[in-house]
Amino acid sequence: MIKAFIYILIIGLFLYSKLLPYKDKLNSQYKGIFNFFNSIFSPIFNFLKTFIKPFQVGFGLSVDMTQIVLLVVLLILSNLF
Repeated sequence: MIKAFIYILIIGLFLYSKLLPYKDKLNSQYKGIFNFFNSIFSPIFNFLKTFIKPFQVGFGLSVDMTQIVLLVVLLILSNLF
């Protein structure tokens, strides 16, 4: 049961990262699902941002590593359960 929940979180993380720039354009059905995952991931990302700084990959270009770190943690947890 825990493993299934972790897999749902991984899929939710992927969809969250893809839909975040377009959250204002979602219809009401999908906006509810997005808001559910947003309520889970937003506090986690805010907490992780205090420890993990963006990784600079070019001039004026950096990658937010918090989503990658959360993905790695979820994958590790999925292997433990």
